[in-house]
Amino acid sequence: MKKIKSLLDKSILILCATVFLISCGGKEKKEAEAKVEEKKEVSKTKTLDIEKPQLTFGFIKLTDMAPLAIAKEKGFFEDEGLFVSVEAQSNWKNVLDRVIDGQLDGSHMLAGQPIAAGAGFGRQAELVTAFSMDLNGNGITVSNDVWSKMKPNIPAGEDGKPIHPIKADALKPVIEDYKKSGKAFKMGMVFPVSTHNYEIRYWLAAAGIHPGMYTADNVQGQIDAEVLLSVTPPPQMPATLESGTIYGYCVGEPWNQQAVFKGIGVPVTTNYDIWKNNPEKVFVMTKKFIDENPNTAVAVTKALIRAGKWLDEPGNRKEAVQILSKPQYVGAPESVLANSMTGTFEFEKGNKREMPDFNVFYKYNATYPFYSDGIWFLTQMRRWGQIPEKKSTEWYSETIKKIYRPDIWKKAATLLVEEGHIPAADIPETDGYKPSTNDFIDGKKYDAKDPIAYINSFKIGNKDE
Repeated sequence: MKKIKSLLDKSILILCATVFLISCGGKEKKEAEAKVEEKKEVSKTKTLDIEKPQLTFGFIKLTDMAPLAIAKEKGFFEDEGLFVSVEAQSNWKNVLDRVIDGQLDGSHMLAGQPIAAGAGFGRQAELVTAFSMDLNGNGITVSNDVWSKMKPNIPAGEDGKPIHPIKADALKPVIEDYKKSGKAFKMGMVFPVSTHNYEIRYWLAAAGIHPGMYTADNVQGQIDAEVLLSVTPPPQMPATLESGTIYGYCVGEPWNQQAVFKGIGVPVTTNYDIWKNNPEKVFVMTKKFIDENPNTAVAVTKALIRAGKWLDEPGNRKEAVQILSKPQYVGAPESVLANSMTGTFEFEKGNKREMPDFNVFYKYNATYPFYSDGIWFLTQMRRWGQIPEKKSTEWYSETIKKIYRPDIWKKAATLLVEEGHIPAADIPETDGYKPSTNDFIDGKKYDAKDPIAYINSFKIGNKDE
């Protein structure tokens, strides 16, 4: 009996070992098959004849640089045969100068920068964008003291929290009180041709508050201003607010949420409320670079489109936050980045609201460089005097078509469809113009094919009658 039991025990051990080895072999086999499938996935990419594989791109430390970080970290650049270095820059002027001078092959940029360079405001250059980096993503924050004075002017809901969107009407009496006491009301924005400058001006002017005009002699844009707007680099916004140098600012994330976390200010509105699904940053290269390296430009655009798609796929934002928190990218704490990147936005501390479209990188054709998006910036440059003379309707369309290049985007997207990376339905059938919209905080109608009528619809600003 002992021998039988011993033999039985050995048989069980051999059986267990065999099962273990088979399962291990099966696991190894599955892993090997997965690697093959992964290689097959990568091999879908139809590598172009790249003229310049080694590239250096710039960015400013904001969450909307995410497509660059993701294209690098997820290997989308490498799939295209591109070896890309991504370098943080100190400010937007530095970004512009380094791209124009050829020190950077391309960069994350304010949408207004290539447009101004081609329209005659600031440094002149032939710059091109084939890729729009995102929609929305900005906010306007005020100091705790200003918020305490604004709050009584804002209606509250049944839960006792302020009803959104908050208009600048609530700020108007605060500004008047500052004026009576002999104090100028100062706010910050990130650059004269930034979306932030035009958004804060739009928000203020919609409430009848004059944000100032630009002239050849007043490049600060403070003629007739009831609010003095000045330039502050994005990462310095919270510290400048805390020091009392400014009383509020318009900036991209994570610098509004940083004010909440530090307890020094309160975001009062987002640019989603100022203009629903508005364009924000773009990726820019010089016309010279694109002319000399056409395949490289298409390959870069392909990688960035894939990154945008990855960012908007459900479940990827948590990993995106981890990547962006790295010091070589945005370098802000994950908790701060997650506050806006994962579908929420915190206004007054504890007042966190669902905002699924606060950051959009792919849906709503976010990556497509629409002419109508670019023309909006031209209308604001003319409205506030950065473009000093009246222009014809044709000038607006002709100017933007030299800068926004949907033809490059379409080449890239068509290849991605052929490779199975994006569906054909994601290529919009368009003449480059979005339908007219009144999705603005003041309800004004914007039709990019009639820019002069749009400019003339405002009470404050230049008129071209």
